[in-house]
Order: sequence, then C-alpha cells, then structure tokens
Amino acid sequence: MADTIKGEYYYGMGRRKTSVARVRLYPNGDGSVTINGKPAQAYFGDRPAVSSAMSAPLRLFDLDNAYTITIRVAGGGVTGQAGAIRHATARALLNINSEWRAQLRKAGFLTRDARMKERKKPGLKRARKAPQYTKR
Repeated sequence: MADTIKGEYYYGMGRRKTSVARVRLYPNGDGSVTINGKPAQAYFGDRPAVSSAMSAPLRLFDLDNAYTITIRVAGGGVTGQAGAIRHATARALLNINSEWRAQLRKAGFLTRDARMKERKKPGLKRARKAPQYTKR
C-alpha cells in the first residue's frame, strides 16, 4: 500500500441486507477509494447511482477529497454492498466529529436498514407466491 495508508485512521462498520462493510478513512488523503483492493470505478463499474450512494455521507460535509478511503466489503449484491459502505462511512465520520450525529441521523445514514430477503415457505413457490389454484 501507499505511504498515505500507514498511520492513524477512522474506522466504521456498516451492514445492509447480507452485506458487511468495513471502512477506514485516512486523514490528509487524496480522495481515492479502494474497495477490496480495487479502485471504486473498477469494482462497481459504470453505475453512477451506486457510487453516489456510497459517497453520500462525505458529500454531506464536503469531504470528498479530504480522506483516502479503503473498504473491505463482503456478502450480498451490488446495492446491498453500496448501502453497507454508506452506513460504514457515516459511522466512521462519527469517530471524526461526534457533533455531526444530528445531520447524519437526519439524512438517514446512521439508521441500519433492517429489511432482508424473506425466506421461502414450504408449499409456496417463493416467499409469498402460492401455486395456481385449479378448481377441477
């Protein structure tokens, strides 16, 4: 890793669906984002909605280029991972300045989204879809 990565960092962990993200914010950075060892553009491809959702807590305080960010994320799909990264970034920002809590809470970045995929039930085709009824 680069020399900017060594030293003190601010840590946050976030979850969304089955995804878990661990974010490290290194101060005096250049704004680069590394996800699982890859640049963010290479990891998420050309999905602007995903990358903008991921960096929303930083944009709230105009800190886009203030930190070098390294992220470890596992589980789930693309949107679940982006939501987990957003949650983890907001929690890491709280470690930097606890006075930002009200703004992060109002924007909805600190609330853990508890919605999960509902399990399939026996006798049904999916979680709620029943087989077609036939009268005769």
